[in-house]
Amino acid sequence: MSILTYIAGWPLLAALALIVVPRNYRVIIRAIAVLATLISAVLAVKMFCQFAGAPVDADGYRFVQQIPWVESLGISYHVGVDGLNVGLILMGAIVAFAAALCSWEIQTREKEFYILLLVMTGGILGAFASLDLFFFYFLHELALVPTFIMIGVWGRGEKKNYATFQITLYLSIGALIALIGLIALYLQSGANTFDIPKIIEHAKANPLAVNAQNFIFPLLLFGFGILVSLWPFHSWAPLGYGVAPSPTAMLHAGVLKKFGLYGLIRIALPLSPQAAQSWAHVIAWLCVGNILYVGWVAMRQKDLNLLIGNSSVAHMGFIFLGIASLNLIGVTGAVLIMIAHGFLAALTFALSGYIYKQTGTLQISELGGLCRKLPFIGTALLMAAMAGCGLPGFANFVGEATVFFGAWKMFPSITVIALWGALVIGGIYMTRAIRNILHGPLPEKWNSLTDANLWRKLPYALLIVSLLIFGFVPKLLTEKINPDAQKIVESFKFHISSVQSASTVPLKTENLKLNTASIGNPQSAIPN
Repeated sequence: MSILTYIAGWPLLAALALIVVPRNYRVIIRAIAVLATLISAVLAVKMFCQFAGAPVDADGYRFVQQIPWVESLGISYHVGVDGLNVGLILMGAIVAFAAALCSWEIQTREKEFYILLLVMTGGILGAFASLDLFFFYFLHELALVPTFIMIGVWGRGEKKNYATFQITLYLSIGALIALIGLIALYLQSGANTFDIPKIIEHAKANPLAVNAQNFIFPLLLFGFGILVSLWPFHSWAPLGYGVAPSPTAMLHAGVLKKFGLYGLIRIALPLSPQAAQSWAHVIAWLCVGNILYVGWVAMRQKDLNLLIGNSSVAHMGFIFLGIASLNLIGVTGAVLIMIAHGFLAALTFALSGYIYKQTGTLQISELGGLCRKLPFIGTALLMAAMAGCGLPGFANFVGEATVFFGAWKMFPSITVIALWGALVIGGIYMTRAIRNILHGPLPEKWNSLTDANLWRKLPYALLIVSLLIFGFVPKLLTEKINPDAQKIVESFKFHISSVQSASTVPLKTENLKLNTASIGNPQSAIPN
């Protein structure tokens, strides 16, 4: 059995075990959740360290396991890792463990909360490991549903119900659009399977017609884009994170939101290369909306969580810019930022949760001088802010610098705008927030605050160390990402030349199936 099955399976088994545990056994409930996520994190670290020496299958994946399920439709339980998702699974497992440790702030209905947290964790890790389109989508939805419930039940603030409604509406619409695109891809590919490697291999010999690509790629782009908070479909994210309990915000903003970006890189780029090239400039200009517009909105925020939420949305723009570059440097940088931002978002929301639990407010104007009473939390928040600004030494700097180099080849003017937004706008709202929260006079009402003890420091230290390790030794990630990112880029170039030499026919959207007989011999699309 693959180690990936254990990584995603332990949280799900723990969730089932918690069902039979009496709700008044609070210590046992919490211990089971922490232990299950710890086991997943340790296994993920082991998997990451053994990645280079693991056997590789014919499609280039490691730790592969495949069990047929619905053979008539080509659906199977198929998991595996390559350079594109090995870092994401490691990041997701570590963030999940940190989120379980930070769940001490939940004081009501703890049993239900931990069950949902574990289901969310298992779904996330399973979705990133899945190489089958059906389970790829299903496990994402399994992780998404607990998000709505956790915000609606354990959220805080007067806008809790409105935020729950908005995030449910947006993400449901995005997931539905992405589902239509994935179904269309299954029907149009002609591979008669949901297996992602087989679909990609079949597409090398039988490229999708340009009309089919032009129909499918926008569905995947905007479906996944809504899930990722691509501007202008982003308004659900800051509000939802602003009212969400800290562990939920850590998992969703840090990990689950990367699902859409990963889907674009893994599925949309290699299978719809011609359409991706046509949409590249549109994506690049939309990401400017994330970086500039949302950055300006972040500058106006008076609530720490809303500032962090808008900052998280702004960082998505850098990842989209890397994807839009369609070259090795840009795609590698995009994956690096996905991993780095996962650690950073989890860290900032965990710290804001601690401050809220201590003070009962996240209004920046009511805070101040907290470093005097919370030296560890204040230092950690300062480091998180510097990482968010792209300070060298943190993993975010490596990812953003790589994206800028890759994007410069394609969009020089947009790259300059994005660079200005990162350095100026991001620097302003981060440093101003740090000044107002951590420095200056300490209000008398905060004299009773207590800093985190050794156990409470663990999740913050773990996330900071992760950012620093990959910041100082980025080749731990780049050596793994580059070969598989190169395959995406080479596959992209190959498909463009193939599709340009192939005939196309109008797309019949009534049944989402091309009449291949009218196209001619598909083998003619293969270059000599």
